[in-house]
This record gives sequence, C-alpha cells and structure tokens, in this order.
Amino acid sequence: MANKLLEVKDLKQYFGAAGNPIKAVDGISFDIYEGETLGLVGESGCGKSTTGRSIIRLYDITDGEVLFKGRNIHASKSRKELKEFNREMQMIFQDPYASLNPRMTAGEIISEGFDIHGLYKDKKERKERIAELLEAVGLNREHANRYAHEFSGGQRQRIGIARALSLSPSFIIADEPISALDVSIQAQVVNLLKKLQREHKLTYLFIAHDLSMVKYISDRIAVMYRGKIVELGKADEIYENPIHPYTKSLLSAVPLPDPLTERIRKRIPYSHEETDEAGKLHEVLPTHFVYGTESQIKKWL
Repeated sequence: MANKLLEVKDLKQYFGAAGNPIKAVDGISFDIYEGETLGLVGESGCGKSTTGRSIIRLYDITDGEVLFKGRNIHASKSRKELKEFNREMQMIFQDPYASLNPRMTAGEIISEGFDIHGLYKDKKERKERIAELLEAVGLNREHANRYAHEFSGGQRQRIGIARALSLSPSFIIADEPISALDVSIQAQVVNLLKKLQREHKLTYLFIAHDLSMVKYISDRIAVMYRGKIVELGKADEIYENPIHPYTKSLLSAVPLPDPLTERIRKRIPYSHEETDEAGKLHEVLPTHFVYGTESQIKKWL
C-alpha cells in the first residue's frame, strides 16, 4: 500500500448567512495515495470544484481538516510553510481561456512561479526550463513568445498544464481540465496527463462530470452529490457494481457506442430524498464505501 499523500477529514465549506448557509461541501472524508489518481465526479453544482479549491486554500474552509503529508495545511501560518505547500500542490483550471492572462506570453505565464519562489534567476537557465516544459506538454519552444490569444483551446490547456508542472509539484488538482475542450482534443489531454504522471511520479485529484473519461484515467472514483460523497471505491468496481442509487442514475446517463443498446436502455431516475442526512459512509465491500443509513444500505445490497 502506498503512503497517504492527502487526507481530507470531515471537510465542510459553507457559503452565505450563518443562519441559513449554502452547504457546498458538507462533511466529506477521503484519502489520496502517492502515485494514484482519484476521480471526483458528480453533476454540476454538487460541490466537486469547491472541494478542489478548498483543498488548495483558494477558500478558507468552514470546518474539518486537510492533511498534506501529515501536516494540516489550513492550520499552517508561517509564510515559509505556505510557500513549501504551494510548490508541492498545483492546480489545472477548467477554462483555459479565463485562466491565462492575455497580456502575458506563454513563457511569462509558465515562469510566473519562478519569480515568486526565487527559481531560475539565470536568464539562460530560465529560458531552457521554459522550453523543457513546453516540449513536455507537446508544444514547441518557439511558442514561449506567443500570447494566449494566439493558441487554440487545447494548446492553452497545455500551457496551463506546463504552468502547473513548473514548480515540480507532487500533487495536482485537475478541475474539469477537459470539459471546455472539443471531444477530439479531450483524449489527447487525458493521455498527456497520464504520460506526465508516469514521468514525474505525480498524484492527481481529477475532477469531472464525465464518468467514462474518469474511469479511463482514475484508479479510484468518488461520486459526489449535494455536497456529500455517496460512493467511493476502485474505478472498475464503481463502474461495474454501483450500489448507491445516484451512482446508478449517473451511469445510466453515460452514452453507449452501440446505437441499438443506447436506444433500448432506460435512464434511471433519482430523487434527492434518497440521500438521508442521518447517513454515513459504510464499507460494504473491501475498499468500497457507500453513503446511507443502515436500512438503506441493506435495501440497496
């Protein structure tokens, strides 16, 4: 068993008035191990992107703990500790058009972290490192002098990936990195992420709503609904043996390549009343967890 890189314990992220908050993330817990990819899936508004942003400290969390290499990152106070953490954990954002500064060249975008952390001060060394990163994500070193608007969506996302790699992190949160891209480009970007994971020994939290793509890249999958993780387990197990009704509903919406099978297949409806507030995660099979009350789990099994 690999070492735990990230531990999320009873994480809560509420917004709005204290008396009637919006519970974007409502007490979720999971671990991510070194070298693996955990896929976090769910419909729009379920809290999956908020989870990623809370982990990386873009939000001050409402409650709970996030431990990275055994240290509570939200309790870290010193500037030195925060800079170390920021080097270790990076994020790839969903929209490659909004996440890149149009007034900066690709080289400037990628090297922004160098200035913050005091790296590659020698101009020649910096130029070579930028070129290495561009080539690592499938671009040319000549692209360093082009501005963001001169690139296609897929190329922009590759620049975003190069920026995330620039500080040699061990953990990357990929927040729906392919949802804004053409279908033909999505597979290329996912294959690039898998290649970089092997070469740089990276660990991913891969956030998406496309279960078929998540199954392809992930070792384990966590299914999220209305701020809670309702099912968690190995990717094949979740896909082939879903237990929670919401997971079954989500899988029934994944298009099948066979038109005949797709035509006769029925969509499984799901009512949010089935997610009981009094429930909790139960280990129904080894490493396979399902959220619910004891009576619900018995019924679903």
